Amino acid sequence: MEAVAISRNEAAGTNNAADRWSVKSVLALYELPFPELMYQAQTVHRQHHDPSAVQLSSLLSIKTGGCPEDCSYCPQSSRYDTPVEKDDLLPIEEVLQAAREAKASGAQRFCMGAAWRSPKAHHIDAVADMVRQVKALGLETCVTLGMLKDGQAEQLKAAGLDYYNHNLDTSPEFYGKIISTRTYQDRLDTLERVRDAGINVCCGGIVGLGESRRERAGLIVQLANMSPYPDSVPINNLVKVEGTPLYDTPDIDPLEFVRTIAIARITMPKTYVRLSAGREEMSDTMQTLCFMAGANSIFYGEKLLTTGNPQFVEDQKLFERLGLHADTHHSHPHN
Repeated sequence: MEAVAISRNEAAGTNNAADRWSVKSVLALYELPFPELMYQAQTVHRQHHDPSAVQLSSLLSIKTGGCPEDCSYCPQSSRYDTPVEKDDLLPIEEVLQAAREAKASGAQRFCMGAAWRSPKAHHIDAVADMVRQVKALGLETCVTLGMLKDGQAEQLKAAGLDYYNHNLDTSPEFYGKIISTRTYQDRLDTLERVRDAGINVCCGGIVGLGESRRERAGLIVQLANMSPYPDSVPINNLVKVEGTPLYDTPDIDPLEFVRTIAIARITMPKTYVRLSAGREEMSDTMQTLCFMAGANSIFYGEKLLTTGNPQFVEDQKLFERLGLHADTHHSHPHN
């Protein structure tokens, strides 16, 4: 099993049809003894990345709440009674102020998220303006705006957008249990528009939705077999918000979460694997295991959309204790 996994690792960057991952091969990784899985993940990680560097991203919700979709994990859905208030699109000056603060606290990438099903033409105009001005501050830019129509990705690319985030959330088999208002294919279509426009893809998913290990493997397979696989892969641990249908879902075993990080690293050697939502609930020990498993990007500082993020100072302290540093040489990975 080891030999198979390692030879696949070396090939995984090529994305030839013959190197495609199967659910069976990913499940075999999940079933490895934990020390062996961590060793393989570390080996791959060191071949492609500085093991003590972590890329820092900051996220601002530029338009919160009131989304018509029924994603059962999301407090921004207008269908659920949650503590999230519906807001309009933030004025550009507020966005730029947040971007300046993020840059001052060490962020290299500034992500702007809007709770839309699909942005209208005037929304894209407004966001393109934000992208241009945030980029002028010397930050990488990323947005997540929902499903894109023809021509919208090109407009964002022309404004200088570096990354577009659009998560698959879970495996195709489990997807229907979580969302009914858009299909898996809708998500893949938006990702194709982003790629065709020459924008880097940021795409990951959520674990702890009540999915099985096989379904977690199914998500990894979808991501790893994209051609090319995403440049940035956020792995979110479900944050349960009162009022959402998934509020009572049992917690995922923390070590299963760490395994998922390790497998994302092995199957997508060059990507930036990001600890995203749910990090505030993680102990320092669990975060440390995630870094050892190959996570090399975090959201920090500002609020991560609707879930509080560990405070900047705590992150700095943990980095100091672990001897980690910000990935200042970060440039777009090409796989």
